[in-house]
Amino acid sequence: MSENSKHEGDVSFIRALAELLQENDLTELEVSRDYGENDGLNVRVSRQKQVVHQVAAPVAAAAAPVATAPAAAPTAVEAPEDPSSHPGAVTSPMVGTVYLQAEPGAPAFSIVGNQVSEGDTLLIIEAMKTMNQIPAPKSGTIKRILVEDGSPVEYGAPLVIIE
Repeated sequence: MSENSKHEGDVSFIRALAELLQENDLTELEVSRDYGENDGLNVRVSRQKQVVHQVAAPVAAAAAPVATAPAAAPTAVEAPEDPSSHPGAVTSPMVGTVYLQAEPGAPAFSIVGNQVSEGDTLLIIEAMKTMNQIPAPKSGTIKRILVEDGSPVEYGAPLVIIE
């Protein structure tokens, strides 16, 4: 098999994995192929769509019990709100993996309640082995962090709310 036709086969294989992911409503699929000594292919195909729904569902389900607790009234007010429609929402400019700190053990870039200035780094999104710093689009206070460290994000997904 020629090197070029093998790579064309890899592209077809990856497309088939993506279709399998979609058809079976999976969030991630990882496969390794071994072509011989020091020659192989490792593929991880993932999508964020289902994870976003799982995060939103518990918040809505928790709204009724939380509303009865007087101390949790502010949370009950925020629960029905869609974070992406919030005027202070900072959305993802790309698909990738979110990191809330520069390296494991380092202090987090963003902490709820901290003041940030326009241009301050809020978090990092890794896309295609490149670390992209996501700057604050305006000055303000971080009210909510909507993503977890190491989680995948899609383009346009809300990351942080700054007021």
